[in-house]
Amino acid sequence: MKNIPYLNLKQSYQDSQQILNAIAGVVESGWYILGRQVEDFEAKFANFCQAQYCVGVGNGLDALRLILCAYDIGNGDEVIVPANTYIATILAITQVGAIPVLVEPSLDTLNLDPEQVNSAISARTKAIMAVHLYGLPAPMAELQLIAQQHNLLLFDDCAQAHGAVVNGKKVGSWGNASGFSFFPTKNLGCLGDGGAVTTADPEIADKIRLLRNYGSGQKYYNQVAGWNSRLDEMQAAILLARLTELDARNEARRRLARRYVEGLSDLPVTSLPYNPHAVYHIFPILAPERDALGSFLKERGVGTIIHYPVPPHQQKCYKHQDWAAVSLPITEMIAKQELSLPLYPGLTDELQDYVINQIKSFYAQ
Repeated sequence: MKNIPYLNLKQSYQDSQQILNAIAGVVESGWYILGRQVEDFEAKFANFCQAQYCVGVGNGLDALRLILCAYDIGNGDEVIVPANTYIATILAITQVGAIPVLVEPSLDTLNLDPEQVNSAISARTKAIMAVHLYGLPAPMAELQLIAQQHNLLLFDDCAQAHGAVVNGKKVGSWGNASGFSFFPTKNLGCLGDGGAVTTADPEIADKIRLLRNYGSGQKYYNQVAGWNSRLDEMQAAILLARLTELDARNEARRRLARRYVEGLSDLPVTSLPYNPHAVYHIFPILAPERDALGSFLKERGVGTIIHYPVPPHQQKCYKHQDWAAVSLPITEMIAKQELSLPLYPGLTDELQDYVINQIKSFYAQ
């Protein structure tokens, strides 16, 4: 029996010497917060995303929250968001006092359904927050058209989609502003928490620079009441070292995803059609027998994870919120059926074939 973890970070961080060199450079510099490494990373990541500006922040949740604050979205404002997203997207909205309007995904993409978005718009709607869930790009062209028709802001949560492309444009360059996470498990990850905002608006970029640093543009002078949410020099240096390999790592993920799609095609599980423009942070399948399949694979040395077992509207922290008292059958079905398979750079064809064959064995019983 083989042992295949769901995620092997040691395998994914094969560039350890580059990382150690980057860390040593920061230690020797004597400058650890908001210095040259952050500035260099912001410039290069903006270029990578085809965006005008990038502002490094503390994490992905802060990136989304600071975007909403920078656009003065707050009490009573509605933000349309996919119901099946990770809770961080929802937390950003509720933490500024706004109201999440949960929209069911399309089963063809597991991303926002533009028709459902159109139907959810009200007089209080201020923005659409798309999410490129699993590294699969959301329909940004359609969402951009809807936003323009209704004079809405368009944001996107790119935490799982560094490098994904929609109609020739990278995510991070489509809407008014985009939020990224650099948590260690991400396609572009550091060795701790980190995040960034990309935007084409210089005023918004400046405002987020203030908000991330206590509201201060000059030391000890505070223009606004801000937060402490800064990407530090160490993490920025690590991200700079790893950014050069991101395209190759994403291509490795796409190759593995295509092999899964082909290998599972004759089984009674649902996997989305292969998308050459996705970056496959996660490879999800939907299986009515999800729990039994997951247990079967675990017994045979294959690690899996569920993304996500409890949808945001059913989480205990929101049980008294009116907006969460809704029935979302598609989202709830995904929560009961979704199973994520091992997929990361360094996963060999032999090990992936073992995973596929074990799934086939389960359905051959």
